[in-house]
Amino acid sequence: VPAYSDLAALKNTEAQLATFPPLVFAGEARKLKKQLATVAAGDAFLLQGGDCAESFAEHGADNIRDFFRVFLQMSVVLTFAGAQPVVKVGRVAGQFAKPRSSDAETKGGVTLPSYRGDIINGIEFDAKSRIPDPARQEMAYRQSAATLNLLRAFAQGGYASLENVHQWMLGFVSDSPQGEKYESLANRITETMDFMKAVGITSETNYALRETDFYTSHEALLLGYEEALTRIDSMSGDWYATSGHMIWIGDRTRQPDHAHVEYCRGIKNPLGLKCGPSLTPDGLLQLIDLLNPENEPGRLTLIARFGSDKVAEHLPKLVRAVQKEGRSVVWSSDPMHGNTIEAAGYKTRPFDRILKEVQSFFEVHRAEGTHPGGIHIEMTGKNVTECTGGARAITAEELQDRYHTHCDPRLNADQAIELAFLVSDLLKKSHPVQHKQAVNG
Repeated sequence: VPAYSDLAALKNTEAQLATFPPLVFAGEARKLKKQLATVAAGDAFLLQGGDCAESFAEHGADNIRDFFRVFLQMSVVLTFAGAQPVVKVGRVAGQFAKPRSSDAETKGGVTLPSYRGDIINGIEFDAKSRIPDPARQEMAYRQSAATLNLLRAFAQGGYASLENVHQWMLGFVSDSPQGEKYESLANRITETMDFMKAVGITSETNYALRETDFYTSHEALLLGYEEALTRIDSMSGDWYATSGHMIWIGDRTRQPDHAHVEYCRGIKNPLGLKCGPSLTPDGLLQLIDLLNPENEPGRLTLIARFGSDKVAEHLPKLVRAVQKEGRSVVWSSDPMHGNTIEAAGYKTRPFDRILKEVQSFFEVHRAEGTHPGGIHIEMTGKNVTECTGGARAITAEELQDRYHTHCDPRLNADQAIELAFLVSDLLKKSHPVQHKQAVNG
């Protein structure tokens, strides 16, 4: 819990939030849980991604649109390759709080409280900005509402129509190798759409061609904010977090007897659980018992984040323990958080390590006979230089050019689409028969 100096103001803010409308609805969370159940069964793939930490300063329609169009491009690449539905969940409209390994930060001999995300304090390195301010919670709520409003319009209002598959391309991506590959794929989709139109199947007659389901998620870190937005569903009588469709517990806050696990036990939303190198098989099974005691398919997504050189050591024993006990889970790979290094004075993530972690994740599941169900990435629609490598071979020296993140380094649009194509190749190997039928059929 942040060290708020004005507890009366905090109480007033949380009381005010408790009167505000829900950001999402219980029925939407139930629908996502059903779709995640198909992932758990091996019949779909989860794409989860977005900002490391959303910021008040970068909030704007263009940034939201550019993120969404890259997300749609990734989804199309994965759907076509895997011949499976892709469940689309953004790290967006709520990803404002960040856990920190240290309570304080020192620069030039000055020590101040750590930046904990815009929902808590300011990123500027001065004493006033770093004081936790309860009013920021209301600002985060209002920004989340505005973001959700635009995302819903994009998802349901025609922007996500497959007829627009060429228009999703961002200008700076179009002249890259990924742009050429995507353009080729888009041409094949357009040819298919033309054929379907000729036989009477159009986006006007089939909503699946013109709309998409898009869900939001974030780490449930600031529990006062989460509790203020927790409501009883009038249809079922169950409690739901209405701050996002899906929330997850971080690797640092997953202790079985701590408040974050206790909170998540009490709500019916689909949950994520970050699984790092320190998590033992017995520890994981204990958490599964707490978070999904009824073994409900789609309820729990296990997000593996080990580091590229540690997957083979840690993931197999967790997968085997879950399989042995017959637990229904979605397995997803977070190839970002275990691969952060320092280079040229910046935090960065080498693209080759990110790819290696995803490849190792798929290899383990292939060996264990389980479904590699998804990826969880930090990415942006902007042309940033935060992760090194990729097809454009961003170097450590180039990080300073466009390093804009408020927390950890993100894949830029080009790198995100490149990763989607690489994952699509892994999906083809995971489902060779299915893919062959989809292409030939």
